Amino acid sequence: MSELTFEQMLGDSIKLIQTGEVVEGTVIDVKPDEVILNIGYKSDGILTKHEYTNEQGVDMTQIVKLGDTMEVKVLKVNDGDGQVLLTYKRLAADRGNKRIEEAYLNKEPLTATVTQVLDGGLSVIVEEVKIFIPASLVSNTYEKNLGKYLGSEIKFIISEYNPKRRRYIGDRKQVLNAERAEMHRQLLERIAIGDIIEEGVVKNVTDFGAFVDIGGADGLLHISEMSWGRVENPRRYMKSGDTVRAFIKDIRGTKIALSRKFPDANPWKDAMTDFAIGSEVTGRVARMTDFGAFVELQPGVDALLHVSQIAREHIDRPSDKLRVGDTVTARIVDFNENDHKISLSIKALLPEDEEGAVLDQAEAFDEVTTMADAIAVASANADAALEASSTADATIEASSTADTTADATAHAAIEASAATEDKPAKAPAKKAPKAKKTKETEAKEEVKEEVKEEVKEEAKEEAKEEAKEEA
Repeated sequence: MSELTFEQMLGDSIKLIQTGEVVEGTVIDVKPDEVILNIGYKSDGILTKHEYTNEQGVDMTQIVKLGDTMEVKVLKVNDGDGQVLLTYKRLAADRGNKRIEEAYLNKEPLTATVTQVLDGGLSVIVEEVKIFIPASLVSNTYEKNLGKYLGSEIKFIISEYNPKRRRYIGDRKQVLNAERAEMHRQLLERIAIGDIIEEGVVKNVTDFGAFVDIGGADGLLHISEMSWGRVENPRRYMKSGDTVRAFIKDIRGTKIALSRKFPDANPWKDAMTDFAIGSEVTGRVARMTDFGAFVELQPGVDALLHVSQIAREHIDRPSDKLRVGDTVTARIVDFNENDHKISLSIKALLPEDEEGAVLDQAEAFDEVTTMADAIAVASANADAALEASSTADATIEASSTADTTADATAHAAIEASAATEDKPAKAPAKKAPKAKKTKETEAKEEVKEEVKEEVKEEAKEEAKEEAKEEA
């Protein structure tokens, strides 16, 4: 067997490498910006921090130690200085792509640390593959401050996978919704109506109430169930993050209704005794309507002071006498325990002499009003009688004129007849108009008499009425 030359032995001991080849190396030197590895090649390999990871501000001396071994990928066989340029992150990315593809196909949740907070969402790295999670997919509720997630570990699924365009989109919202649904299901199995929630956390407050996290599900605390007292605005009563004590009032399917109106704190429990009919009470005007004012006697107990019971004199609306916040004293005139209704009256507290004085004034006013109305009617009747009398005079005068005219016409006709007795042929023509005028005169006289009688009767009746009114 022939002996090998030194060149042959050296050639056999040195590897032949190619760009893109995966090799294993041993760390022989570590600097903050780079690592030098012995990869069994005639030249050592250089691994910079930019080819080690995508994270910013990395100190390689804090990550890699002398003697560590690692697999790297050959980026360039000769970087121009006779050295081999290596990459670790691209090899990890290639392997990460396969891992992400498997997770995408199987809908498998992944866990990673948030490395960047961007304007539109979060960035995480899974085996050196950057994955972007849009702000709308970060949470199942609106997130105003994404900065709180920086450096924290989150779970998500891959909703979009496109290695050719290097587009990897994560979705944390689906994971949270799935976890929430499972917790909700488990919660519904163990809770019941009447259960007390000692520490519910307010998640969101609206105009109609608040949504409270009761440990795996949200329950609605309606504005009408927040307190035995009246709550005008839920946002002034509680805020997000507050801890509240409540009990489960109702469960309908997946919906849970809560209440803070505990029976032992019901202000109406002893109201029949505290607010008996006839008792005098003092309260604050809480709100007003067109028909009355609601007076708060104690938190949770309101009474109606009707507009007719506010003052003796007539008022159109409660605001004529009262304002919200005023303190009033009144008497309880009605109590309905079943409907939780109490009626008040301020008038009932007015002194008797004041009441009599008010009544006397009212009666005097009514009497004066009656007399004034009578005088007005008498005056109107008198004017009507005078007008009727004038009309009667005018009618009589017109009738007299008509009589005079009729007499003159008849006299003229007689003279004409006497003057023409010697003309018999024309006499019949003269007598026909005379007969016609006589009938007209008779008709006028009948009308004249009828008018006179009517006027006389009307005058008599009017005189009688005036006499009665004057008496």
